Amino acid sequence: MVYFMVKIVLEPSHNKAQTVFLGCAYFTGAEVLFRMTDGGIAYEASKYLVVLFMLMGMFFKGLSGKAYPYFIYLILLVPSILVASSTLSFFANFRTNIAFVLSGPVCLGIAALFCYDRKVTNRQLLDIIMYFSLPIISMTTYLFLYNPSIKDKLSGTISNAALSGGFGPNQVSTILGLGMFAMAVRLFVKSPTTSLKVLNLIILGTMTFRALITFSRGGVFAAIIVIGAFLWTLFYHSSGKMKNRIFVSIFLLVITSVVTWVVSSNQTRGLLDKRYANENARGIKEKDITTGRLDLFREEIEGFLSSPFLGIGASRVKDIRVETSGTQLPSHNEIGRLLSEHGFLGIVIILILIFKPIGYRTGNKRNYYFYAFLAFWFATINHSGMRIAAPSLLYAFALLNVVPERVYLKSIVKKKKVKSTSGKPILTT
Repeated sequence: MVYFMVKIVLEPSHNKAQTVFLGCAYFTGAEVLFRMTDGGIAYEASKYLVVLFMLMGMFFKGLSGKAYPYFIYLILLVPSILVASSTLSFFANFRTNIAFVLSGPVCLGIAALFCYDRKVTNRQLLDIIMYFSLPIISMTTYLFLYNPSIKDKLSGTISNAALSGGFGPNQVSTILGLGMFAMAVRLFVKSPTTSLKVLNLIILGTMTFRALITFSRGGVFAAIIVIGAFLWTLFYHSSGKMKNRIFVSIFLLVITSVVTWVVSSNQTRGLLDKRYANENARGIKEKDITTGRLDLFREEIEGFLSSPFLGIGASRVKDIRVETSGTQLPSHNEIGRLLSEHGFLGIVIILILIFKPIGYRTGNKRNYYFYAFLAFWFATINHSGMRIAAPSLLYAFALLNVVPERVYLKSIVKKKKVKSTSGKPILTT
């Protein structure tokens, strides 16, 4: 944390934004590892650090005036706090409950403000994706050390905390899904030699294995969708020669995936097959493929219908569940939570979040990761909410303005000429 803060302050102006992005990517990748090991300053520390780094970036680099919809988005979050002050039960901790549900949306808003139309190169984006993957590699290693024997910890087909580092399988699966995407990008874009391809495939295989045996399907399905979106974009923009290389890498990816599935199925004594077939340990088909999430979503829609204008207040959905059933189940679907807790303003928020990046895409189609980043955000908020920083940050990265290397360097030279205090340009070529 200190390293990135000092580096953001001391870096030359043209490198500050990239340093902010690297710091945010690193702590986002490390968030779940910190939580499962109690290694963070606070439970929500990574979200707060992303906000802090982005605010530091705004202080030094400013932000685009075209990002004003995200100012509106942040303002629209405020009424739910005011409503919650009168609707939350007497025994609910106001500060912690509000922080729990709004830290993710606020993180997204601040990150989107700084990232909107910010110039980066494809090389810089690859570095950002690598910084995501490094702490996730550490977490994967920790999972093997924490639980080397899979068969001893099997407990049916439900999500298994014992196989997830003793932490929530949903969050572990989600962050491993992000790691799978990062390693797939390295495999297809940054593996010029056979040895690098093999190394990236091994890391990708181990991450996939650990994600599968959490028995939490959300992160795995999200990874498949995101990798598919990335490959579709990459293939569409590639030359004929590059497409042949992509086909080879896809073949290697499929072989690795099949081997990983077979090993995972064997280690779980076939329970994994039943989990993904939506069956219980006895092979009986489960009625609800969403494992209770649909019921939670229905409750949230009921909250919206009961108070459609300003909503029932931030964190009130969880508060109602505590009062009625005694369970502290948080919302697993951010769309449902926005509707119930923010009412009509939640609809406006959803429209901003969906249509603003799509509108930006019409004028900037150089970001090969745009659909992948946006797909990760949308897939994650629909099964895990915004309990981790990853969906917020990847959404913001979809708003980056990817420019060719020569254009980026030319803009740096131009800025240095403007800042010359001697009356002569610092750089002339």
